[in-house]
Amino acid sequence: MSDGFPATSAAQSRNGVWWLLGLLMATLVLVQLLVSLGGENWRLALRYERAAVLEHGEWWRLVTAHVVHGTWRHLLLNGAGLVLVAVLFARDYSVRAWLLILALSVAAIDLGFVLWEPQLQWYVGLSGVLHGVMAAGAVAWWRHETKALALVLTLALVAKLAWEQWHGALPLSGDMPVVVDAHLYGAFGGALAGVILWIRTRDWPAGLRSL
Repeated sequence: MSDGFPATSAAQSRNGVWWLLGLLMATLVLVQLLVSLGGENWRLALRYERAAVLEHGEWWRLVTAHVVHGTWRHLLLNGAGLVLVAVLFARDYSVRAWLLILALSVAAIDLGFVLWEPQLQWYVGLSGVLHGVMAAGAVAWWRHETKALALVLTLALVAKLAWEQWHGALPLSGDMPVVVDAHLYGAFGGALAGVILWIRTRDWPAGLRSL
C-alpha cells in the first residue's frame, strides 16, 4: 500500500484502519447515547447552525455536526454505510491517509455550507463524509483495481450525485431531511484528498521530483 506517507506493512495498515473504524463507530454511538440521555439540548449544542458559527463563534459545530445524528435510525443508516465503505476501501489507504480524507471531506462540506448555503440553518449526520470516502475510494480503484471496476464505481457515484442535484434525495434515504449538497461537497473533498495522495506517489520524471 502506497499513499504518499512512509510505508508500513499491509497487515499493520489494515489493522490500523479497522481500529480507526472502531473508534469512529464508538464515537458515533457514544454521542447518540449522550443526546438520548441528556435531551434535545445536547443535539442542539452539537449540530451545525449557521448563526451559531458565524455570529457567536461556535466553531466546534463544524466538526461535531458530522458525528451527531437526528435519530437512532439515522445513525444506523450512516453506520451501515460506514461499514460498507470500510469493507470496500479500507485496504486502499493507510490510517494517516484516511485521516486526511476525512479531514478534507469535513472541510469541504463546512466550507460549502458557509460560503454557498446561506439558507441552510442546521445540519447533522455523517452522510456527506461517507460520500467523501466513496470518492477517495473511487480514486484508489483507478490506481489499484481494474479499469472496469473503477469506471463502474465512478459512474455510480457521479450518477447518484447528479440525481440528487436534479431530483432530490433517493427514496431509501431514511426519515430525516437530506441535505444533498453535503454529499456533493463531501465527494469533492474526498476526491481532492485521493488525487493529492495519488500525486504524492506518482513516479515523476527526475526533473520534476525536486519541484
